[in-house]
Amino acid sequence: MKRALISDIHGNLEGLQAVLADIETVGVDEIYCLGDIIGYGPNPCECLDLVMRHAKVTILGNHDQAALFDPDGFNPMALQAIYWTRDQLDNGPGNPAQVNKRWDFLGELPRLVDEGEFKFVHGSPRDPTNEYVFPEYVFDTRKMEILFGRVEQYCFMGHTHLPGVFTTQCEFIAPEDCDHRYALGPAKVLVNVGSVGQPRDDNNKSCYVVLDKDAKSIEFRRVEYDIDKTANKIYNIPDLSDALGDRLKHGR
Repeated sequence: MKRALISDIHGNLEGLQAVLADIETVGVDEIYCLGDIIGYGPNPCECLDLVMRHAKVTILGNHDQAALFDPDGFNPMALQAIYWTRDQLDNGPGNPAQVNKRWDFLGELPRLVDEGEFKFVHGSPRDPTNEYVFPEYVFDTRKMEILFGRVEQYCFMGHTHLPGVFTTQCEFIAPEDCDHRYALGPAKVLVNVGSVGQPRDDNNKSCYVVLDKDAKSIEFRRVEYDIDKTANKIYNIPDLSDALGDRLKHGR
């Protein structure tokens, strides 16, 4: 059983299409999306349609939640983008039934999926939607103890856009530090699967994870996409900051 774990698409259609094409090449049985399908990027409706079509499980992200309710803790750039995204979800493309289907899908997303050995969240095991788990948190032993205390074995998450593995030994192992593969042993781990649509680890390629449940291993995969096409769409939308396009080029 192989599972593709994607997260933080953020309305980046070109990134999502490239990742879905790559998933087709690796023999994946099903796709789990760990949230933030929308927000920041220029194609929220199209990305929602693709996730609805391809993902077996989708979890609520904080930007997905912000489209439904009052945004909490968003900076001005993110806030402006989420208001624009709401307008896109209300006004097209598609007929009224398709518009309603997207809103219904968002409104029914779970905050987490707990399969015992495998737990899936957007933010953290403690706060599935909103809490960030940054690599530097490994220096806060108490915080990591609390987070691992909420995990039976393996927890997969997104939200920070920074891929890597957190261990109970207070280590953060970036993909390049483990040759993009990591064996899941008896010890608990937290795994950030990275971002499809807005990488922030100084690598501008889309990132996702392939979880092999039988082999108990994960693989971080990086996928090139047409960054300029996505960025140019952003530049041509007055309500989206040009900085959102610039950051795609630099991966930060």
